[in-house]
Amino acid sequence: MIDRRRFLERMTRRLPLAGLGLSSLVAGWSHARTSSVPAVRVAAASDLKFALAQLISVFQQQTGILVAATYGSSGNFARQISQGLPVDVFMSADAAWVRPLVDAGLTQGPGAVYARGRLALLAPTTSPLALDAQLKGVRAQWQQVHKFAIANPEHAPYGRAAQQALQALGLWESVKPKLVLGENIAQATQFVTTGAAQVGITALPLARAPEVAAVSRHIALPAHLHDPLVQRMVLLKNANPAAAQWVAYLQRLLPGRSFSALALKTPELRSKPSICLDVVVQRDLLPQWDLSGEQLGKVL
Repeated sequence: MIDRRRFLERMTRRLPLAGLGLSSLVAGWSHARTSSVPAVRVAAASDLKFALAQLISVFQQQTGILVAATYGSSGNFARQISQGLPVDVFMSADAAWVRPLVDAGLTQGPGAVYARGRLALLAPTTSPLALDAQLKGVRAQWQQVHKFAIANPEHAPYGRAAQQALQALGLWESVKPKLVLGENIAQATQFVTTGAAQVGITALPLARAPEVAAVSRHIALPAHLHDPLVQRMVLLKNANPAAAQWVAYLQRLLPGRSFSALALKTPELRSKPSICLDVVVQRDLLPQWDLSGEQLGKVL
């Protein structure tokens, strides 16, 4: 188990801000603004890449507020935020990466759970590998597997969950020599869809995204194979005031629903099949943000 607090402290000492490529992120966000209102800067887990884009589009149309999202591994984002990356909202694939930021006084409270993630076994469409939830087909055709893709378990929540699933299935030691690690789950998925890896474990919402599904096959893996992927979003301490409207908008949509359900129930999204984060959030898992009545009134 990774001690996230020590990981953040170690990496903060080891890597200067400029060395992380953060200058390009900051530059991109600085230009993502309207003439009068700065954009809401969102650092989001890679599994949200396709689903969140559609929600952002609708939110911008309804409010006129620009949202600029950057996607990556939650561990890397947590480290970068602790080093000073200017972010308004952090949407982490693992709630544990939020806790050190809360403890350091970098956020406006503990935030809220927005989803629970799921894993999927993924292979290219042309692959002869048989896919099943226990990876029996992969075991039987192991000689055809030269590279097995997962996200880096050290800082990517889906990578850690993939490792746990492989350990639970008794395959970890066999897979290790053939591992190819993605910097985040999106890159790990790309290794499979491009054929650089014959098989891999990805996030279920990415596997179901039309762009990925068109060139691959997948099967969902049982949730009991890994620790729960509890995903949490949080407002940063010096967040753009408009960011409160963005998180309130998500709270209004999400409780008791899944992102895929929103594609069917929200008129603006019916023609946008990329809403595919198939995780349901119950109301008792989503505490309310501490927003003023004026802020909520602008959204609700």
